[in-house]
Amino acid sequence: MRGDIQQLRKKLSSVVESMGYEWVGMEFHSSRSNALLRVYIDNEVGIALEDCQRVSHQLSGVLDVEDPIAGHYTLEISSPGLDRPLFEANHFERFAGSQARLQLHELLEGRRKLVGRLLGMHGKDVVIMDNEGRKWQVPLEQVVKARLVPEL
Repeated sequence: MRGDIQQLRKKLSSVVESMGYEWVGMEFHSSRSNALLRVYIDNEVGIALEDCQRVSHQLSGVLDVEDPIAGHYTLEISSPGLDRPLFEANHFERFAGSQARLQLHELLEGRRKLVGRLLGMHGKDVVIMDNEGRKWQVPLEQVVKARLVPEL
């Protein structure tokens, strides 16, 4: 990806929010043949296909002008779904009390994955109580991927 990912995130999030949607976050998966830029959006009543199409049309225009991604890529606009991804500190606060699955950059006391109940944030650390009752504090920058675990 050309340029700074933070700048791209900032630009795309401002477009999404100006359209009246909540910017949940984005993922970029590079590949030699066709990269994937996935943007998650939400709103109070949920996301329909038409919402994804509207946002895709607007973001495609921005991406065509800015040209931040070298080569071919696919833009995908998605609802966060029941297994909502968590990207920012405020997501971990907002969904405190929910079940979540965390994947870490590095081993933490022999574990790279944690599953349990989110307890929120403590400073810059995500706090989670695993299913065995152990409380973990994980620096947010060590979290590679985090998603809610649907409780049906």
